Amino acid sequence: MSKHWIVVADRSKARIFTVSESRGALQEVAILEHPEGREHARDINADRPGRAFDGSGQGRHAMGTAVEPMEQDAIRFSKEVGEHLKAACHDGRCNRLMLVAGPEFLGLLRKQLNTPSAVQISEIEKNLGRYDARVIRGHLPERL
Repeated sequence: MSKHWIVVADRSKARIFTVSESRGALQEVAILEHPEGREHARDINADRPGRAFDGSGQGRHAMGTAVEPMEQDAIRFSKEVGEHLKAACHDGRCNRLMLVAGPEFLGLLRKQLNTPSAVQISEIEKNLGRYDARVIRGHLPERL
């Protein structure tokens, strides 16, 4: 089994592929799913924001959130994916890692990834999660 993993992820799914040879086809070995990542913001945070009084007690205003619900959901899933990848690298199941994700989710993954320094990590900033393995392979370098 190859120790080169290709992780194609977005906010609702992370698919892990491997290759048996550097120019070979991708073989899917695992899927991490997060159905909440497909929800709309209006469905995640359906309630109206709470109300608060001003510090001086003269008026009321709606309370906001520091992080939007959809962003918080994406952060939660990126932590889950990061923990899975970190465990695989520490266990020796993966020594080369290629992350393929859209710019926003790739940034979140990058923050969560804490792998041993011996693990080689490369990145491709493309959102390819909806494609099959053959199409994804066409977007990757010829030699992996």
